[in-house]
Amino acid sequence: MRNALLLLSLLALPAFAEQEPTIYGRYEFIKVLEIGQTFKAKMDTGALTASLSAKDIERFKRDGDDWVRFRLASKGADETLYEHPVARISKIKSRAESGDEGDEDLDPTKRPVVDLELCLGREKRIVEVNLTDRSSFNYPLLIGASALEKFDAAIDPSRKFTAHKPKC
Repeated sequence: MRNALLLLSLLALPAFAEQEPTIYGRYEFIKVLEIGQTFKAKMDTGALTASLSAKDIERFKRDGDDWVRFRLASKGADETLYEHPVARISKIKSRAESGDEGDEDLDPTKRPVVDLELCLGREKRIVEVNLTDRSSFNYPLLIGASALEKFDAAIDPSRKFTAHKPKC
């Protein structure tokens, strides 16, 4: 009996072992399924949330719920108007160098956050994405640590586009 229990516990070990994360590059192609577009995205472990480049961001009420409408603010974007329910409002704190005293908090910026289904490689996940104008940046989509965790991702900054085009 004792040997049988030992054997069963050894067979169960792989089920409890942590899965190794998938290694992605510093930049990857990610498809935003609701929008139907694939973007070059920066994988940024230093950011907490994901951000999508948007303009003409306007919050409004629909049937008593908070919604947001926006247009994409990226190269080649058309004037399509997108509407999504607001999941929450994020407060993004900017930091500035302040001499020997370290970082100093500036006034937080409030951004609407929407739940979007993202495809990375063959994996789909629903991720919270805040909307902000990133048109001055090279990458219209930034994937932060929360989204990376949902994809069970680790980042190798020496690599780029390891997942190739999304296949979801």
